[in-house]
Amino acid sequence: MGHIVGERIVLREYRREDLPHMRTWVNDERITHYLSHIFLPPQTVPMTEGFLERVLSGQHGNYHFVIADKETLGYIGQIDLFSVNAVNQTAELGIVIGSADQQNRGIGSEAIGLLLRFAFQSANLHRIDLWVDADNARGIRCYEKCGFVREGVRRQCYFKGGKFGDLVLMGMLRDEWKARHPS
Repeated sequence: MGHIVGERIVLREYRREDLPHMRTWVNDERITHYLSHIFLPPQTVPMTEGFLERVLSGQHGNYHFVIADKETLGYIGQIDLFSVNAVNQTAELGIVIGSADQQNRGIGSEAIGLLLRFAFQSANLHRIDLWVDADNARGIRCYEKCGFVREGVRRQCYFKGGKFGDLVLMGMLRDEWKARHPS
């Protein structure tokens, strides 16, 4: 699969040399705080290697991309469409910016924009959804900026940090994306 090129970033394929970059954030609470339960510490080297090998094997039917610097193609983070359902033309979005100093710079919203273009124009998907921690105000703002709509709340569905938390379901339909991108 070719690169998806944006203004400052590129969505590219995963490479084995991405492993050390992935390892820098998988146990960093500043990065993983709002990620799903699959990132509960400790994340061992074999766990990260296993994920990378599954992605590189390409036998999963999902879409996985590294968010990379446009000039160097260096790893910044990753963005994925998983739980792809070809019959219903749906997928779930997941994203992580793997360095605190790269956050709050618009990289996430640019990556989401590129991925949505791919999803709706190339992958023939009709709906993209995601779950976001109800306390993640920055994430919710980013998703709304990208055009996602709040659809519901899954109340007290996870336990973390000594308390139960809510998840917000957000979604976008192809027609909604097209209305925002008429060209």
